[in-house]
Amino acid sequence: MEDKMEGSSDQREMTHQDIPDRQKGGLITMPFIIANESLEKVASYGLVPNMILYLIKDYHMGVAKGTNTLFFWQAATNFTPILCAFVSDSYLGRYLTIGLGSICSLLGMILLWLTAMIPQSKPFPCDLLTQSCRSPTAAQMTLLTSSFVLISIGAGGVRPCSLAFGADQLDRRDNPKNDRVLESFFGWYYASAAISVLIALTGIVYIQDHLGWRVGFGVPAILMLLSAIVFFLASPLYLKQKASKSLFTGFVQVVVVAYKNRNLTFPLPNSSGCYHHKRDSKIVAPTDKLRFLNKACIIRNPEQDIAADGSASNSWSLCTVEQVEELKALIKVLPVWSTGIIMSINLSQTSFPVLQATSMDRYLTKKFQIPAGSYAMFNIISLALWVILYDRAILPMASKIKGKPVRLGVKLRMGIGLFLTCMAMVVSAIVENARRRKAIRDGFLDNPRAVLDMSAMWLAPQFCLNGLAEAFTAIGQTEFFYSEVPKSMSSIAAALFGLGLAVANLLASVVVSIIDDITSRGGKESWVSSNINKGRIDNYYWVLAVLSFINLLYYFVCAWAYGPCGEQVKKVSDAGNGLTKEEELSNLVTKDRDEGNGLKDGEDQ
Repeated sequence: MEDKMEGSSDQREMTHQDIPDRQKGGLITMPFIIANESLEKVASYGLVPNMILYLIKDYHMGVAKGTNTLFFWQAATNFTPILCAFVSDSYLGRYLTIGLGSICSLLGMILLWLTAMIPQSKPFPCDLLTQSCRSPTAAQMTLLTSSFVLISIGAGGVRPCSLAFGADQLDRRDNPKNDRVLESFFGWYYASAAISVLIALTGIVYIQDHLGWRVGFGVPAILMLLSAIVFFLASPLYLKQKASKSLFTGFVQVVVVAYKNRNLTFPLPNSSGCYHHKRDSKIVAPTDKLRFLNKACIIRNPEQDIAADGSASNSWSLCTVEQVEELKALIKVLPVWSTGIIMSINLSQTSFPVLQATSMDRYLTKKFQIPAGSYAMFNIISLALWVILYDRAILPMASKIKGKPVRLGVKLRMGIGLFLTCMAMVVSAIVENARRRKAIRDGFLDNPRAVLDMSAMWLAPQFCLNGLAEAFTAIGQTEFFYSEVPKSMSSIAAALFGLGLAVANLLASVVVSIIDDITSRGGKESWVSSNINKGRIDNYYWVLAVLSFINLLYYFVCAWAYGPCGEQVKKVSDAGNGLTKEEELSNLVTKDRDEGNGLKDGEDQ
């Protein structure tokens, strides 16, 4: 398509390098790209579960401080993909972003490994006679924090770009089997991601428990080295697309131009030629919702504002109608997006379950003991099992019984997930209350390291419920974003969930700090005390359960205020064409939206 549009002079000026580029990419690059992110996931995810134990035992941090440190680290890890996606789209391109991200992750893991290898890099062990422990020095904390920052930057470079970079290698619009190839790649990509996380939560955590921190941190560093080597080995084979304008830049431009034009008066209704839009676009005027943003696309002086090719002379002085409507679409979904933050806070509770598991019986048999940090695997397992059962068994069976296709609406699924995460916190509080009461009955109030005669498998139900909640709400939200925003904003749809996790990690830290401050006043034992038998982690879980219930009510309001999704139409047929008025309007909006993004009939099928 693009070749036909190019002038003959441009075709004669093609260099010898352009022809090999068309032969690059393809399935041969997939093992390298998938292996790169898979190894990065195994390495980085494997460091998280037991990190609270490392901070408490080796850096002498309290539970509250250690938990907050991990919350900040996870927040950075979830926020950097958004920043790196912007840098990739606007400046570096995906290849360079993934490569630099791999190097940053490797450097961070080497620094973390050095903290375990060099005794002077962390505080000396506590004095057993005086029971006094030294806090880490500023230099020691700087080294530890630097490792966390580099790992977060590395994850931000690799994770948001790998999926798109892999799709770049396979996306051949002239191939009749293009959609099937992409679908297969996405399937293998997500399967490898799930397997990687499972390996991290079992294998890496097991190594740390049984072989110590030196080997436990060394293995992830070696895996990250292999990840970088594997990625760069296939460098000559990759199709490397250049960076282009980012949607984030477009959003900023709309806000800036709307503010600059704030004193302009709106054109009269039905007036033509007053708004700037793309060529051949049927969206020639913006909608009335969030009307103040419409001033960003008002043409003040056609001779000065519009270039010869029909584009804006200065994109920071005039935006297109499509840019304005894309920003409106993003703003519209933000309230629904915000309802997932509380669930993400619940999912980020990794430190306390690890401390609980260390005080419980973790033996499955007389010889095999599950590592305390591995119980989060029940979250992944329940999520994966539900997705498989829902897609391959429940929906086909329900459709067969009803005699027509059956599926749960995306809003209903999100609501079910928010209810399940509320139940997960209730179960967490009940289990912890039972664990604490047994510890007190057995005389272990002052001994948080004592192992109780209570199976740690009691922790599995809360992880399973959170896994199901994630399967309903997280996947539902992602589908909701993709279906409710223009296709040109698919990268934004993918980034929204990660942004929610980052905000949740920060808010989780705030919640822990507030609870620690309030409950420790007057010399009382904090609910999040380093001695979990004296603390009241069960009350902390009850606070999260109450917040989750309030959030569920908030979701009902947001879902009602949002109105029907694009998938929701009435069943009553119009006598003329068999479509309801809502269906006709929905089809028209979808058609206009796609054509506004440069899609014609038959494209993107």
